[in-house]
Amino acid sequence: MAERVRYGMVGGGPGSFIGDAHRKAIAIDGNAELVAGVFSRSPEKSKVTAELLHIDPERCYGSYQEMAEKESAREDGIEFVVVVTPNFSHYEICKAFIEAGINVACDKPVTISYDTAAELRELAAEKGVLFMVTYTYMGHVTSKFARDLIANGEIGEVRTVMAEYPQGWLAHEGDFGGKQGEWRCDPARSGGVNCLGDLGTHVENAAATFTGLKLKRVLARMDVVVPGRVLDDNDQVLVEYENGATGIYWTSQIAIGCDNSLRLRVYGSKGTILWFQENPEVLTLIDNDGNIKEIHRGYGAVTPGAAKYGRLPAGHTEGWLEAMGNLYRSFTECINAKKDGSFTADMVDYPTIEDGVEGLAFVEACLESNKNGNVWVEVKR
Repeated sequence: MAERVRYGMVGGGPGSFIGDAHRKAIAIDGNAELVAGVFSRSPEKSKVTAELLHIDPERCYGSYQEMAEKESAREDGIEFVVVVTPNFSHYEICKAFIEAGINVACDKPVTISYDTAAELRELAAEKGVLFMVTYTYMGHVTSKFARDLIANGEIGEVRTVMAEYPQGWLAHEGDFGGKQGEWRCDPARSGGVNCLGDLGTHVENAAATFTGLKLKRVLARMDVVVPGRVLDDNDQVLVEYENGATGIYWTSQIAIGCDNSLRLRVYGSKGTILWFQENPEVLTLIDNDGNIKEIHRGYGAVTPGAAKYGRLPAGHTEGWLEAMGNLYRSFTECINAKKDGSFTADMVDYPTIEDGVEGLAFVEACLESNKNGNVWVEVKR
C-alpha cells in the first residue's frame, strides 16, 4: 500500500472558496496529508488557518520562499505544493517550488502570460518535477469517457466543436463579485483578461481534452458589457483546428440564470457527443441514424480508463469535488510511482503544465485578435 503523500498549500486562508475545495477534494481518497503552508499574506490569518487545519506551527511559514527552502531541506518535507492564489502570483510561487525540486499543483490559468507559462514548462522538465494544472472538469468520469470515445473513433473525424461556459454572477453594475471577483476584474492582478482567463481557459482545455485537436488560429470578440467594468465579461471566439475542423466558443459572466454551465457539443463524421458539466452523470451519444443514447456513469458501457474513477454506484450523484479529487488521485499516484521507480509518462491522467501553456497561448491570441479589430490570429506553440 502506497504511503500518504505530504503536501503544502500557498493561499487558501480565511474565506477562500478554492483553497478549501482543494483540501476537501484531496481528502476524498485519504492518500495525501496537508503538513505545511502559507495560507495568507497576513501572518495572523495564516496562523489561524494553520491552527484550524492542525498544522505544526513551525511549518506555518511567513513566505512561500521560506516554505520552499525549508521544506525541500527536510527529510519529511512536502512532496507537492498546491498554489491557490490570484493569477498574477502563480509564476513566482510555482517557480520557487520547482527550483526546490517540489512537485506543483496550480490553479488555472497557470500564469498570466504565455512566456512565463512556457518558462515554467521548461523549468519543470529540467528539474524533473510533476506539474498539474487543475482544470477540474476534466476529472469527471463522463468527460474522460467522452475523450475515450472520440479517440476510439466512435463519432468519426471531428468536424466542429460548439463549447460554452456561461455564468451570471457578475451581471450587475457595481457588483464585482466580492473577494472572489474583485481581483478577476482588476487588470493589475488578472493579467488584462477576466472572463476569457477565468472561463475561456476551461473551455479551451475541455475542447482540447475531448477531441485531442490543437488550435491553429482564432478570431475573438471580447466585450465589456456591464458599465464600470474594464475587462471582458462576455466573449465569442471562432476557432480553427490544425486538422481543418472549426468551432465556436462562448464564455460569459453576465448570463443571468446560468450558474456553472460548461457545455460541449462535438460533431463528427459518424456521430455527435453532448456533455453538460452541471449534469455530469450522463453522456449523450448520437449516431448516424439519429439514435440517441444516454450513457450513465456507473454502468459497464463506460470505458475502463474512465470508469476506474467512479466512486459510487449509478444514481448516487458524483460532482465537482469528486472530479477534482480524481485529478489529485492520478497526480499522487504518479508522485508515488516516481518514488518507487515505476513511473511512466502514460500514467499521467491529469492536465499538465503543457495544458496550462496552451491555455495562455489561446488567451493571448484572443487578446491580439480583439485588439486588432476581430481578425484571425495564429495560436503559438
